[in-house]
Amino acid sequence: MAEAMDLFSLNDSSNDNGVLYVEGKVSTIFFESNDSFYKVILVHIIDTNLEWHEDEIVVTGSFGEIIEGNEYKFFGKVINHPKYGHQFQAQNYENNTPTSESGLIAYLSGDNFPGIGKKTAQTVIRALGTSAINQVLNDSNVLNQLGLSKKQVNTIIEGIKENNGTEQIIIGLNSYGFGNQTAAKIFNAYKSDTLDILKQNPYKMVEDIKGISFKKADVIAQKNGISFNDPGRIRAGLVTALNQLSIKNGDTYTTTEPLLNTTLDILNSSGYDQVDGELLAEELINLAKDGKIVGEDDRIYLSRLYNYEWQIAEKIKSLLEYEDTNKSDDKSIDAKIKSIEQKLHINYDQSQANALKAAINSQLFLLTGGPGTGKTTIIKGLVYLFAELNNVSLNINDYKEENFPILLAAPTGRAAKKMSESTGLPANTIHRLLGLNSYENDDVEQELEGSLLIVDEMSMVDVDLFKLLITSVPSHMKVILVGDEDQLPSVGPGQVFHDLLNSNLLPGIHLNNIYRQDANSTIIDLAHSVKNGEIPKDLTEKKPDRSFIQCSSSQMQSVINQIVLRAKQRNFNSNDMQVLAPMYRGEAGINRLNEIIQNIMNPKSDDLDNVEFRGTMYRVNDKVIQLVNSPENNIYNGDIGKIIEIEHGSNSNNDKITIAFDQNDVTYDRKDWEQFTLAYCTSIHKSQGSEFKMVILPIVPQFDRMLQRNLLYTAITRASDMLIMLGNYNSFVKCIQNNAVNRNTTLGLRIKKVVDKKNKATYHDIDNVYEGHKDKVLTNELINSNSIDPMIGMDGIAPSQFMKK
Repeated sequence: MAEAMDLFSLNDSSNDNGVLYVEGKVSTIFFESNDSFYKVILVHIIDTNLEWHEDEIVVTGSFGEIIEGNEYKFFGKVINHPKYGHQFQAQNYENNTPTSESGLIAYLSGDNFPGIGKKTAQTVIRALGTSAINQVLNDSNVLNQLGLSKKQVNTIIEGIKENNGTEQIIIGLNSYGFGNQTAAKIFNAYKSDTLDILKQNPYKMVEDIKGISFKKADVIAQKNGISFNDPGRIRAGLVTALNQLSIKNGDTYTTTEPLLNTTLDILNSSGYDQVDGELLAEELINLAKDGKIVGEDDRIYLSRLYNYEWQIAEKIKSLLEYEDTNKSDDKSIDAKIKSIEQKLHINYDQSQANALKAAINSQLFLLTGGPGTGKTTIIKGLVYLFAELNNVSLNINDYKEENFPILLAAPTGRAAKKMSESTGLPANTIHRLLGLNSYENDDVEQELEGSLLIVDEMSMVDVDLFKLLITSVPSHMKVILVGDEDQLPSVGPGQVFHDLLNSNLLPGIHLNNIYRQDANSTIIDLAHSVKNGEIPKDLTEKKPDRSFIQCSSSQMQSVINQIVLRAKQRNFNSNDMQVLAPMYRGEAGINRLNEIIQNIMNPKSDDLDNVEFRGTMYRVNDKVIQLVNSPENNIYNGDIGKIIEIEHGSNSNNDKITIAFDQNDVTYDRKDWEQFTLAYCTSIHKSQGSEFKMVILPIVPQFDRMLQRNLLYTAITRASDMLIMLGNYNSFVKCIQNNAVNRNTTLGLRIKKVVDKKNKATYHDIDNVYEGHKDKVLTNELINSNSIDPMIGMDGIAPSQFMKK
């Protein structure tokens, strides 16, 4: 614990003139966070250099165990909370453990050290002096020479560490600038070794803890004098590169060259000297030995993504093998379908009836189709058909909520709301369905309860989320996955729905007939032409529900200004229309267009209604979009809301914004404002799962690298009533002609190896394929026994090839 004491002494701000402090006795603990060290306490002041004229003050911050009645010294600043008034925001603190000989004797013989009497305490303090506590924290062996029993030694060590060790760690974490929740995650991962790890190898956090960036670890390492060629730094660079590549490309694996090139970019961008390529290759192999990465043929995976693909495939196998003894015969199903048609005033054609029959008798079923092909109608029909066949009441009041047998879910709040509106039943986001109360969750602890699960908008579901979902499904539950395979794939790694469909081993139906279309509608026809790679001859012609305005990038802002202004004059509000663009920067980018539309739809009217954050002005009534998952608030990436209140604090750091979403209202402290942004114009990716009366779609040559068919198709299918296309004709044509390249994934391969029953011999040979492929995880034993090639696809490649000149 030497590092703890070094940090403690460095952070003892009582000797630093100008640093504000409060010294006092804790009167009350108002609040303790369950998932971090954050606390709100009331302190009776003994000494302070604040201009404070009251006996007590509220103190907030990250603290270890705080004991009411004990004395502490807090360092920080006074803030004015808009709701709770003036508080002392502690950036660090220290426990005023008694330092006089008599005080220390009384401390060691107190309630925190059962079995240690005054005589034993005197022995310890007279031998070690007034630095006894620090000496024990640094090296507990100092007690071994004092003639104490083993039990007495253990009591003293445990009592000191419990009452002082955790505090020293939190003090150290505070000094490194970690926030409350991050500090808690670090401490929970490393416990008493926390500060030793941060001192010796802060890069370990990059491998072990979500949310710790390479740059943060690099800053700590530089402070501690760690070499640029340190193995921990190189390992963290490789792990960071794998994560970046999976996020950037959506792949579940990469190959050697892009991995090493990306790693070198990361390692050589922090002002250090060039990293030794030999060391880079060595740490790549060490990561494989330690199970952090997996090599298979020429592919390199993060072990998480490798394992998730196999786990998904194995779960699909178990679902398909489940023997449902309650299958209904075709005659019974046909009769129930006729009954449903009367209830819902629907006439199903033969293809729709076939879809209903096939789905209801399958344990796992895939339903895909483009806009207007009846996916929503089939979902509603499946709900009613299941209820009819299983004597299930669709009145949710007949059940306790957790016992309702039909589960409906979608990746976003808006998509879930749409499911609920179409079926009349409750629908949840997948995160909420699984009970994920934090987007840091790695696992689901219990199975879902119910008999039927229908998931819509499956194209948006990445491999991480689908693994959590599918492994929570009990074998008896029917699972129906619905989506449009031609839309953009998920933002996160994987192309799950695409891989499931293209395995050609899972039961499913592709809906082709178009039903949702009136005589004046041309948007759905346009979407299907784009999906098929056909350039419509009437693309630029004005239609009743769509138009095309040719303009350049420099003209885009003026054109959108005129369109939005005219739409507002015709009583279109911010929720009725949505501008969708592929990129954030540039003249026709999302950021600039948001400013223009905001000034039309929600112009500045009162200084008190405006706050600025990182170059963006926010106003009451602004339309905003959530950028990250926040399950604890039941808000998710892509949810759209409206600012309903701006609270101004004593300074801008204390401002708050309250946003009303469909589900609930959420108040954000200024430090959390990066979680949302203006939503008058959003990315096409963020619009998935939503539908708008009017979509305004600018496509210009500056978006060139993003112009792909599925991007244009997804944007077009967001429009329910009206579509206005703007920009360069050739750019739209390029979108249609440029079919997206599939991502680098192997989920389909896993499914084929696990599920394929066409060849029984092959199937039986492959029963234990998951275990067999575990042999390709580069464990120490395998490498040491020369049973497997540790170079994972690096044949013929020398480290010098990847060293930057």
